[in-house]
Amino acid sequence: MAKKAAPKKQKSMEETLWDSANKLRGTVESSEYKHVVLGLIFLKFVSDKFEARREEMIADGEQDFIDMQEFYASKNIFFLTEESRWSYIIDNAKQDDIALKIDTALHTIEKNNKTLKGALPDNYFSRLNMDVSKLASLLDTINDIDTIKDEQQDIVGRVYEYFLSKFAIAEGKGKGEFYTPKSIVNLIAEMIEPYKGVIYDPACGSGGMFVQSMKFIENHHGNKKEVSIYGQEYTATTYKLAKMNLAIRGIAANFGAVPADTFGKDQHKDLKADYIMANPPFNQKDWRASDELTDDPRWAGYETPPTSNANYAWILNMASKLSQNGVAGFILANGALSGGGEEYKIRKQLIENNLVEAICVLPQNMFYTTNISVTLWVLNNNKRERVVVHPDETRNYRNREEEILFMDLREMGEPFEKKYIQFNQEEHIRKIAATYHDWQQNPDFKDVPEYCFGATKADVAKKDYSLVPSKYIEFVNRDENIDFDTKMTTLKGEFKELLEAENKSKADLLNVFNELGYKIELD
Repeated sequence: MAKKAAPKKQKSMEETLWDSANKLRGTVESSEYKHVVLGLIFLKFVSDKFEARREEMIADGEQDFIDMQEFYASKNIFFLTEESRWSYIIDNAKQDDIALKIDTALHTIEKNNKTLKGALPDNYFSRLNMDVSKLASLLDTINDIDTIKDEQQDIVGRVYEYFLSKFAIAEGKGKGEFYTPKSIVNLIAEMIEPYKGVIYDPACGSGGMFVQSMKFIENHHGNKKEVSIYGQEYTATTYKLAKMNLAIRGIAANFGAVPADTFGKDQHKDLKADYIMANPPFNQKDWRASDELTDDPRWAGYETPPTSNANYAWILNMASKLSQNGVAGFILANGALSGGGEEYKIRKQLIENNLVEAICVLPQNMFYTTNISVTLWVLNNNKRERVVVHPDETRNYRNREEEILFMDLREMGEPFEKKYIQFNQEEHIRKIAATYHDWQQNPDFKDVPEYCFGATKADVAKKDYSLVPSKYIEFVNRDENIDFDTKMTTLKGEFKELLEAENKSKADLLNVFNELGYKIELD
């Protein structure tokens, strides 16, 4: 008897849409066509909202007002002229000039709705000279999505998030900086808990930190109206992604008047933020000329960050913008944990000023742009008397002013998209956040070997102000017969031989080890 064929796995809406969008590849670079696809999804969504409002007004006997913009704006709905509506685009989907019609629709929507200024793709469709039949096929696929069918499911938000993730993976190393993996953003939110106040991201990319912050507030029964969002983004196309990403969710934000460099043109100079969430560029080189920004108020009280690496410039930018009780959670390359020179002096001062609260080393392969392990930093501007507003509970915090929690998370996570690692919400993120909050509150907190250690400022001073977690967290010696000093000497010798055999630059390879958080010195 013949075996029955196994039923085929039904593709999700997001997967079907991705497959259709992928057909545009070949003639259009992925870094370009993400704006095409996301622009179309946005157009379908705002059209669905517009049509629903229009039908509601007709049902309520308000036909005389259906072409008046104010009656849409009052419901936070964008007003669309006839040539800007999705129905018009679909009616003309097979025409040779459909690309021009889409560009015109997006331009008209942006012109008629001031809150969308600078948000929508600008002449992408006409300029990219796409195959009309492939574009028409994509329009047909998007047309099948009822973006407002279930507001609880946030269908268009799901699609947008899925596409941002897929595009970041597709673009890979050096090009996917616009997107921070969702599980890392969720971890930051669960740790610093942005319930109420001002949230800021100085390198906001496509706005994922803000989206997940709002989801965190919803999941914990907070009030989204009690949060204000500020961000800045340098890349013009990414700036548009961020504005679209928040617009489809009805989230108001101030991204500054234009896309701009946070260091050279800070558009939020006087901002004081209660929460900062960020994933700035790793090890950014030549971020300022040697004679620029030397007396910038953001580094007041500290050394001027070196021109060779912007890591500490990002740290000081964020530290300067913290409110009295402000908390920051951000990602940096591991090299920032132990660098010398000006970085050493700044790091020592940050520790002496009791700003550094937690250092968590993350697993390798969590980012789509690099495979190195990186670090989550938490700065707290008031570790002595921290005030936190929780909508559903009261907490008592210990005075951890002169202590730092170190966590090693490198053995946590689960496989994702074959070659990446992500944190699971239930198993990993909740455990990490619970450990952090337990350390903040519990006087009987216990260090856990190979996982976490609460160090005093005196402990850190003894380690010459290094923030490398492995210098503090206890690691179990599983083989008492190993002479680790002899083993290290042997490994150094093998490393030297490798340098000579491969004719590599010693400085270059040592820099790699330092970025991974290992301080190696050769004789």
